Amino acid sequence: MAAVDELAFHEFEEATNLLAETPDAATTSQSDALTSRGHVAVIVGSGIGYGAEEMEEEGDKILLLQEEKPQVRFWTFDYYQSFFDVDTSQVLDRIKGSLLPHPGRNFVRHHLRNRPDLYGPFWICATLAFVLAVTGNLTLVLAQRRDPSIHYSPQFHKVTIAGITIYCYAWLVPLALWGFLRWRQGTRERMGLYTFLETVCVYGYSLFVFIPTVVLWLIPVEWLQWLFGALALALSAAGLVFTLWPVVGEDTRLVAAALLATVVLLHALLALGCKLYFFQPLPLEHVIPAPQATPLSPSVLLPTSAQSVTT
Repeated sequence: MAAVDELAFHEFEEATNLLAETPDAATTSQSDALTSRGHVAVIVGSGIGYGAEEMEEEGDKILLLQEEKPQVRFWTFDYYQSFFDVDTSQVLDRIKGSLLPHPGRNFVRHHLRNRPDLYGPFWICATLAFVLAVTGNLTLVLAQRRDPSIHYSPQFHKVTIAGITIYCYAWLVPLALWGFLRWRQGTRERMGLYTFLETVCVYGYSLFVFIPTVVLWLIPVEWLQWLFGALALALSAAGLVFTLWPVVGEDTRLVAAALLATVVLLHALLALGCKLYFFQPLPLEHVIPAPQATPLSPSVLLPTSAQSVTT
């Protein structure tokens, strides 16, 4: 009987005290055979530890994959391939965000999500340049149909001018803005900063609203053209201001106001320049003056017999 009592299950005092100190702990037996011998395994803690361990393991896997992935140089094609790795839904979502700016939604944080692309800005600039050149020529064609005295000749140089203007604006202005903000970041420690590609992406998508506006400029009503241009400028400039304000707002009020005013002014100059150059009134050399009737002298109007009588 004594031997049977020794083999019976006894609860260890150490395990009891440990369970009393940690109510979330759980006791599990390794097997039925071990339980009969009185061996008990104590697991202390909750499920949070397991989640943290899994996250650490996933982080280690990501770091391992990054180390195994070869580093590409910026002058290679593979380096820029990632900036064009977007699908149609992402591009459409970013275009929608640029057309409907909202003060409470940052375009970079809610639409780019730390993944800027060059696919959308590249084709938006190309489309805008092409539409500007085509509609500028169509304006002359429609004017000739209304007035046959107008002489029209294709102006292919407008394609080159539109492309240079749009692409220079979409790259040089963001570069200057990013450089200025980076310089101000050195003087203001708490000031945040967008990357250069994020700034280019913001400017590129902000130009999309001008594509349908340029098409609407074909309507031969001057005040309606200026109305469409003002609405497009307001939407595009509002998107830029709402996106830049979280970064610029951390600077002084004077610098923030001057910088945002410069951004809006440059945007207005681009819209105004496109309107006045590509949709300018017809120059005088394109209008053929109508033939005017020259008055005839009295000697030509009178017949020959009448002239002889008078003499």
